[in-house]
Parts: sequence; C-alpha cells; structure tokens
Amino acid sequence: MPDPVTNGIEDRFISVPDGLKLHVRVHGRENSGLPVVCLPGLTRNGRDFEAIARLLSSAPHDCKVISITSRGRGLSDRDPEPTRYTIPVEAMDVVAVLDQLAIERAHFIGTSRGGLILHVLAMTHLDRIASVVLNDIGPVLEIEGLRQIQAYLGRRRKPQTFAEAALILKEAHGDEFPALSDEDWQGLASAIYRETDGEIVTDYDPEIGIQFRAADFNQPLADLWPQFALLADLPVMVIRGEHSRLLSSETVDLMSERHPRLLAVTASGQGHAPLLDLGPLPEQIAGFLNKSI
Repeated sequence: MPDPVTNGIEDRFISVPDGLKLHVRVHGRENSGLPVVCLPGLTRNGRDFEAIARLLSSAPHDCKVISITSRGRGLSDRDPEPTRYTIPVEAMDVVAVLDQLAIERAHFIGTSRGGLILHVLAMTHLDRIASVVLNDIGPVLEIEGLRQIQAYLGRRRKPQTFAEAALILKEAHGDEFPALSDEDWQGLASAIYRETDGEIVTDYDPEIGIQFRAADFNQPLADLWPQFALLADLPVMVIRGEHSRLLSSETVDLMSERHPRLLAVTASGQGHAPLLDLGPLPEQIAGFLNKSI
C-alpha cells in the first residue's frame, strides 16, 4: 500500500537496519533544495514540528521539511530490546532515513535529545549537516534539569480526556511556560498524548521513561564541547527557553564565545523545551535557515 499523501504532506514508514519502522512525515514533498530535518526530544514525536513545518514548506520559504519520530515514540515501532533506546542508535537511525530518502545533506532542527543526536552526527557524518538549530540543548546539561525530567516521567496521573491532559500539563509546567495560552496547552496535550483502546496515554514506550528514571545523575556528566567544536564552520542557532533548567544562560554564553557566528535567541515565557510556533520563534528560525541556504 502506498504511503498517504495529502496537500503536499506525505507519511512514510521507513525501515532501519534492525528492522524497525520509523514514522517520517514530509511537508512540501515536491519542494526542491536542501531539506530541513526535524528531530524531537526524549519522549516526543514529530507532531512537535507541525506548525514550523507548515511555515517552512510554504511560500516564500518553500523548503521540504522532514520530521523523524525516533523508535519507541509516536507511530514509530516500539523496540523489543529497550537497551537500544540510546542516542548513538537513534543517530544511526537518522542516517538510515536520510539514506533511504536519498538526502545527502540537510539543515537540522533538534529539540533536546534531538540536539544531542546532532552532536553525535557531527562526529560521524558532519558532511551531511548544512546548518543546525539547537532547541534548548547544548554541550552541557544541567543536573537540575535532568532531575526535573526524571520527576516528571515518574508522575502516574492518567487523564480521562485530552482536556484533562492539558490541565495536567499546565499544572506541572505552567510556572515555566507563562507564555502559553489555554489553546497552546491543548495543542501540547494533543502532541504528547494519544488515544489507545479508549484510554488517553502518553505517546511513547514506557520503557523509555523507566530507563531515564533509573539514570544516576549524582555523578558528573561528560560534556559535549569537542562535538560542538566540530560545528564551528557551520551556521548554528541555539534557542534557550527563558526558564529552562536544562540549558543555562552561562552555557549559551560559552557557546557564543566558542562559535563567534552563533545566533542565540531566548524563547520568552517558556521553559524546557520551547514550543517553536510561539512568539517570534517561527520567523527567527525561518530567517536563520534562509540565510544558511
């Protein structure tokens, strides 16, 4: 059966080397030029990029935008071996998708874990990266932010409706995201949750949350400055949520010192990780990519 195509949007399910199929959504499938590839966060999926993909794939930008949902998230296959939910494996999955789509080089947007994947690709496939947008992620991860994610993944409250899911999200993160309207919280709930067998559930393999909750953050973490340094000759944009606990303003300052052409912007009224369709962010991202093309 062919993959469905609607209004220039194509949903594909692409096999990676170990046989799992990943959900890949293409906006602007007929557009030419270097595509923009979007990589979501730890428990997130390609729905996070719907708004920015619609903008970038439309006139005057006319980019082909590809959102890759990592294994175990969204409509991508769950991995029967949970130990494969690692950044290096997921980075190689990205390369496999690029190969099957015949994409030799692309611009990349990476949110949180997606940005960490880009640091790995800088080591292994730098020649395939044209430019990078890092959404609330950098070479140093703050322990406070990691523990905050652990605590969030440990919460067990299950919503009965999407409206209740939006309220749960607002109660948990509202202090960090004062910029979000009720409509934004509802949209976020639709991106994070899905209805399965009459239940509203988070849209990722629970094993991912179990592994992250089991991580020991009492030990110092290795930084990624050597990997970030590999991006020195490429256009790089970093977005930091104003209230982010994972990416500090001090780290962004150091990134600017080590990459003099770095474009650093702050997502006002947002925490980790910023929604890319709010405020001036969409046009800032589009402007950065237009200059990088």
